[in-house]
Amino acid sequence: MPDYGHELAFGTFLTPQAQRPERVVALARLTEQAGLDLATFQDHPYQPAFLDTWTLLSWVAASTQTLRLAPNVLNTPLRPPALVARAAASLDRLSGGRLELGLGAGGFWDGIESMGGRRLTPGQSVAALSDAVEVIRGLLDVSGGDAVSVEGEHHRLLGAKRGPEPAHDMEIWLGAYKPRMLRLTGRTADGWLPSLAYTSLEALGEQNRTIDEAAIGAGRDPRAVRRLINVGGEFAARRRGFLMGPAEQWVQELQMLVLEHGFSSFLLASDDPRTIETFGREVAPALREAIATVRRERGPDASPARTSAALSRRRPDVDYDTVPESLAHKAIEPGDRGYERVRSTYSREGSPALVLQPDSVEEVVSALRWARTQSVVLAVRSGGHGISGRSTNDGGIVIDLGRLNRIEVLDAARGDVRLGPGARWGDVARELMPHGLALSSGDSGDVGVGGLATTGGIGLMARKHGLTIDHVTAAEMVLADGRVVRADAEQHPDLFWAVRGAGANFAIVTALELKADRVGEVVFSTMTFDAREPAALLERFGQALEAAPRELTSFLTAFALPGTPPMVELLSVFADDDPAAAGEALGTLSSIGPLLGQRAQTVPYAAIVPVQGQAHRGGPAPTMHSALLHHVTPHVSHALARGLLEGTASMVQLRSIGGAVNDVEPDATAYGHRTQNFVLNAVGDARLDRVWREIEVDRDGLYLSFETDQRPELLAHAWPPQTLERLRRLKRRYDPDQVFNQNFPIPPAPSARGAQQTELARS
Repeated sequence: MPDYGHELAFGTFLTPQAQRPERVVALARLTEQAGLDLATFQDHPYQPAFLDTWTLLSWVAASTQTLRLAPNVLNTPLRPPALVARAAASLDRLSGGRLELGLGAGGFWDGIESMGGRRLTPGQSVAALSDAVEVIRGLLDVSGGDAVSVEGEHHRLLGAKRGPEPAHDMEIWLGAYKPRMLRLTGRTADGWLPSLAYTSLEALGEQNRTIDEAAIGAGRDPRAVRRLINVGGEFAARRRGFLMGPAEQWVQELQMLVLEHGFSSFLLASDDPRTIETFGREVAPALREAIATVRRERGPDASPARTSAALSRRRPDVDYDTVPESLAHKAIEPGDRGYERVRSTYSREGSPALVLQPDSVEEVVSALRWARTQSVVLAVRSGGHGISGRSTNDGGIVIDLGRLNRIEVLDAARGDVRLGPGARWGDVARELMPHGLALSSGDSGDVGVGGLATTGGIGLMARKHGLTIDHVTAAEMVLADGRVVRADAEQHPDLFWAVRGAGANFAIVTALELKADRVGEVVFSTMTFDAREPAALLERFGQALEAAPRELTSFLTAFALPGTPPMVELLSVFADDDPAAAGEALGTLSSIGPLLGQRAQTVPYAAIVPVQGQAHRGGPAPTMHSALLHHVTPHVSHALARGLLEGTASMVQLRSIGGAVNDVEPDATAYGHRTQNFVLNAVGDARLDRVWREIEVDRDGLYLSFETDQRPELLAHAWPPQTLERLRRLKRRYDPDQVFNQNFPIPPAPSARGAQQTELARS
């Protein structure tokens, strides 16, 4: 099998010289600046002239932004695999999913033995590496149960706890040359990583065949093994040998390695800055273009390798073989390694038939157009943190926008920023902080930009800075028919109005432009109260917030664990660093009930909404209801208190709004609720409906993101009547087929003729 069809990747293979540690770090940064994908480092723990590779990986991860990293290859005889797994998962999480694992069986046994390692025969070293791979995979796979045991000859686990979970599906590559190691690679590894200096062009064919045969024997597709290779050479005006000549020669010779031997990742073994720059700026883009051209002409199968077990889990009503080529290699199906990570949302366990992961506007268009040819439900996901779980499904297609996660500060002085829908708000806050900017955006840094910024965005600075949607100045959108449009005050103003409050009904948003606020440090407070008398406490909270300065925004959460009295946690932000004003406002809040604990500190806004990066495992769909309130009346407070005390509601939350939220005219955006002071939401069982019927007289609307009930009659609560009618007319114009029908689907208004016929039928 010549070309295995993997995406091309380029990187460096750097020497971790200890004498000048700053040099190797600078070369890693240069690797990133030159447009290369990854930096890798030798690992020889017995060599005092070298830096410790794991320490270096950690340092470089903190010194770069997008660069992927890997040991090349890790000396497993001197590194216990259980600790490697823990360290690798930790570094992957800290770096945002940028680590891969290159592993080796060891070769310099004198040095290994001098460091206390045990000298192994060639056969023993392969068996030990096989055990190590099993141990590492077991600990990294948190979906396999609570504990993992491995009864290996050289490495064992006796009920070890799994985790932490890596931030992405970390690959394991093996450095292999001889048959036993090559067969192990084919059976168990995600990649083969030899150095061309230790093998030959003539030997590569037989080595590939050995890997492929072992993969097939283990029930794997040979394409499941990525082929990477360390290469060395020099750039020169004239050809002097293999990879010894001009950049054009390098492109031709590396193209041969792709098409004849299946290599797709090339790691340059050089510590010369000019060579690295030429490799990144001239060779890599030219080779990518050349291979893309050949693949288009050949029409290769671009789909990822899948086992027969995975293929057997395909759904009959999805035509997997017609997925667009640009998306096929990133598509995830049931049975794929990455499926557990993308199937569910924060709150709901899903089982989609296919998850597409576009990373450009063009690929979003392709994904949408293809999905429309299938007869299954379609969901769109940005961050997947929504309570309702509408961004996954069972048996349908999910368009996952997580790769569209760019954060750009367009003009720091003006506060202009551009965000991808897949970016997380915690990352946004962190990127804006050095510029003295911030955007109020919910209370969790894990929430994706797309869902929140098209629904509302009730954050911890809402009373001072308004809703998130109030800062949106433009949206780039893919409409139901595949057209890409920009919506702002001048272009498609009707869509610009609709996307701010009902965006999920009209398009897939691929980018948003927003005006950030100038925000310095804020005062962040947490308070805990005894809530044995919850009704009185809720009323006093409502009164305090209505009278508070708009700099103060507070979220009250009341909960009752079985067998314990109710407790209240109060999160508050005073959106100013004036300690006297903050102290006075928070002092008033501290008197709403029996105070059990209090803490206040002046911090950057980004410190309040960090990204936790927890994997979404979902669960049974929760029952959650929402209501917008003008006041926390005695009627409301007593109904909620009964729900808490009886166990009908396991959690009740009041979020303060008003202030800047209500400065906006109700018809300025599709979010038309501009007179209320509180958002109420509660989680409970089916009896929660009874509580909501009790407070019906007090509620004036609901907030979409906190409501799981999708009965059509709730549309009248989600939007005011005039707003809903306007949305229905726009739905008829932009999505008459109701392609986007998973998030409070708005029925299109009937056409003029249809309305006339309906009226005649009624008469």
